[in-house]
Amino acid sequence: MNSRRTFLKQAGIAAAGALIIPSYACSAPNKIIGLQLYSLRLQLPKDVKGTIEKVAQAGYKEVETYGYSVKDKFWGLDPKSFKSLLKDNGLTAPSGHYGMDKFITDGNQDELKSYIEAAKIIDSEFITVPYLGDSLRKTPDDYKKVAARLNEAATLCKASGLKLAYHNHNFEFEKHGDVTGYEIMLKETDPNLVQFELDLYWVVRSGNDPAKLFAAHPGRFPMWHVKDMDKANNTINTEVGSGTINFKDIYSHAKEAGLKHFIVEQENFSLDPYVSIKQSADYIKKNIL
Repeated sequence: MNSRRTFLKQAGIAAAGALIIPSYACSAPNKIIGLQLYSLRLQLPKDVKGTIEKVAQAGYKEVETYGYSVKDKFWGLDPKSFKSLLKDNGLTAPSGHYGMDKFITDGNQDELKSYIEAAKIIDSEFITVPYLGDSLRKTPDDYKKVAARLNEAATLCKASGLKLAYHNHNFEFEKHGDVTGYEIMLKETDPNLVQFELDLYWVVRSGNDPAKLFAAHPGRFPMWHVKDMDKANNTINTEVGSGTINFKDIYSHAKEAGLKHFIVEQENFSLDPYVSIKQSADYIKKNIL
């Protein structure tokens, strides 16, 4: 995860809605596949239009953004232009990753308000917190402060018709005494305001079972990050269906989780990235959804 941490810091991201918990017992999960655009972080800055076109050609109908700032926008495109690009390619962006370390640190809402404005323009549903800097998560009290800030941010999002979610890595599952940071955040955040985007790779790699989280906190996981774990090296990703994670079994709990958005992400490639993302999409359509 060092590459992602470095990228977030270099991008300045490290300096993020009302939601009634879904009626998981009677609602069917979305059958549409999304792609976290961070997977194509090397391609996007060079050719945002061509990259988005190829995402659509690979079989995706949704994307999740990352890295937006007032200065750099969406890879140089203002939100209205980016929305038009998505529409031209039959894509929507229900969620985006927006760096929240500054807000969590000092509560200044200016950056968050700029995120809300952009997310509204591109018709997103979620503003998603992608990461927590090391200094923000050293103790249980730190995680309680994070949770309080997430509640604050979610209240602001709600006023604009948006929802807030938190995306995990593996550090949240480290024990602080007899409790994990993730348990603290789940307990201390308002379930009607703060939802969670569960990165299945990081949950499995940390030694935890996604199904147990769904059972303990039904309806709180409307988004999943789906990336497979390499058979030979569990520290790297591989194409969905080519690794060790049993996504079919996890997906059998989709309704309990409250799943709405099934989002592929891959952070390293042994294949051409566009071949890789299409292979993952094809496998998911044929074998999971």
